[in-house]
Amino acid sequence: MKISDNTIAQNEMSEISINNVDKIFGHGENIVTALNKINIQISHGEFVCLLGPSGCGKSTLLNAIAGFSLPTSGEIIVKGEVVKKPGPERGMVFQEYALFPWMNVENNIAFGMDIKGESNEKRQLVVEDLLNTLGLSEFRTRFPKDLSGGMRQRVAIARILALDPPIMLMDEPFGALDALTRRSLQDELLRIWEKSRKTIIFVTHSIEEAIYLGTRVVVLTYRPGSVKRDIAIEIPRPRDSSSAEFNEIKRELGILVMEEQQRFSDAERRGE
Repeated sequence: MKISDNTIAQNEMSEISINNVDKIFGHGENIVTALNKINIQISHGEFVCLLGPSGCGKSTLLNAIAGFSLPTSGEIIVKGEVVKKPGPERGMVFQEYALFPWMNVENNIAFGMDIKGESNEKRQLVVEDLLNTLGLSEFRTRFPKDLSGGMRQRVAIARILALDPPIMLMDEPFGALDALTRRSLQDELLRIWEKSRKTIIFVTHSIEEAIYLGTRVVVLTYRPGSVKRDIAIEIPRPRDSSSAEFNEIKRELGILVMEEQQRFSDAERRGE
């Protein structure tokens, strides 16, 4: 079985260092501790999946890395700099697509480049390449309302890739898609990652998706979220979700996640 605890120590090779991060919301009797003493080190080119039940702080942690909502205590260091705000080295892909409805596919993809003032020549080259890479060429003049969920998410991914950030943060980007579309986009994302070797942090509820995509899976506990296990996934690619090796890891992770899911269910019954 290709599964082992991942114990990467903080060092100069870490592209992202998450150090003793806490996140607290509210005041007084309404205080909620979302994250508690999170420590994760991520090297360049890793594909790290954050896995856990609802309420474990996966999206909260991703937003902290993005610079949208800073930690209450502790620090997050990206490429040697403490994160204090969003930055161009971090691109975010959301579950809800976040496309501009008044722009067609081509202009949605090019939006960030237009804001940066990139030349028309570069804009055309980059957009054309991404349209081809993500199978969007025949949809270039269509508007988001005319696209399926899968196509909208392809456009959202292309828009981030157009800015070429070394780090991609992805918050359950395939969670609302049907199984066939989800697998197609998973494979597309893996092809992009294998070619570019960007660092990807990917939030998911799906154990199978985490194993299929990740070089590592970090399992978070139910609130307050902390690292329950940090596991290296060493199955060769392409990965077969029906293989014995894949399913052995799936069972191991399933036990870990279900323990935290039970805590979530117990808390809901208590009205917490």
